Amino acid sequence: MTQQELTLYNLGENLDKLANLDPRGYGVCNILYEASRKHVGYPTIMSAAKKLFSAVKEGDVVYILTGFVLLPWKVAEMDGVVSSVLLCRALVKGLGAKPVIICPEDNLAAVEKLAARVGLHLYRTVDEVKQYPCAMGVAAFTKNADEADRLAESYLKAGDPKAVIAIEAPGANAKGVYHNAVGLDTTAIEAKMDSLFIKARERGILNIAIGDLGNEIGMAAIRPQLETFIPYAGEGRCRCGCGGGIAVTSATDNIITATVSDWGATGLMAALAFLCEDLEVIHDAALQAKAMETACQAGMIDMYGEKIPAIDGFGLDITCSVVTLMRECVREALKLRKTCATWFEKTLELGFFEGKA
Repeated sequence: MTQQELTLYNLGENLDKLANLDPRGYGVCNILYEASRKHVGYPTIMSAAKKLFSAVKEGDVVYILTGFVLLPWKVAEMDGVVSSVLLCRALVKGLGAKPVIICPEDNLAAVEKLAARVGLHLYRTVDEVKQYPCAMGVAAFTKNADEADRLAESYLKAGDPKAVIAIEAPGANAKGVYHNAVGLDTTAIEAKMDSLFIKARERGILNIAIGDLGNEIGMAAIRPQLETFIPYAGEGRCRCGCGGGIAVTSATDNIITATVSDWGATGLMAALAFLCEDLEVIHDAALQAKAMETACQAGMIDMYGEKIPAIDGFGLDITCSVVTLMRECVREALKLRKTCATWFEKTLELGFFEGKA
């Protein structure tokens, strides 16, 4: 093992731990992470970041699928969308990529305002995104299941994406039903983006899925854990009467689970910042706060329905603190590589980390 390999492993451990802090204390993130870590066999955030860093080159298109609409308000929530736009910024800064957000139409106005907040020009076609620098795209996905496959094929043909990333994007269960966190049927109000994700995976396109419960695209990678230990996930446990539970059928090759999906996505940005050797690839707490406030002003709501700058019940203080801690982990790992070289050498000699990375 080399110093770089040990750093990647332990920085990955740090980012996973920060993404899975459990301030609520009810343990769902720990249940999910036990399974996702076992599935990946390595720190999950760093594993996905390394693959993204290798697969995406300057000018390559990356699709980001996001956007849950919440009952009873039928309004889009902040989790997933805020981090998706910030990830667009990171992909442009770090990899020179051409990111395009695909989401329900309910998210379009917020994405437009968020793009301006993070300093990117927003376009509605892939061709325009490819043409201009400092650019990202956005496109709406259908809520009509009969149109989903056709639209998915057209998006894949138009963009030829080198990666598809789902962040807090709704997925269907085995009966084709979409659910919210407490097992109610949300099929009519959710975009059917899992069709695009499944087709991309079938074509061998790099796929990454980030979730925090089990009703999100890609989470079938840990389905047995969901069905056994997550409320409403198992067969017959949902509250809508479909009998299928909230656990989705779409799987991913690269799973990241977190207390809040946005925290998992922030970890992905932090890992990319280290791989790019550029701290500015991950945003700071000030931009995180501005993005959350912008999303709130654009009409997005917290998971609990409040029209405040909060994500899954977590407000500015704790969310911005997570961003700061992740950013500072990257800063120190970059800054102290030479200073701590002897410590790396002596630690590696004693063999504790052999076989872990």
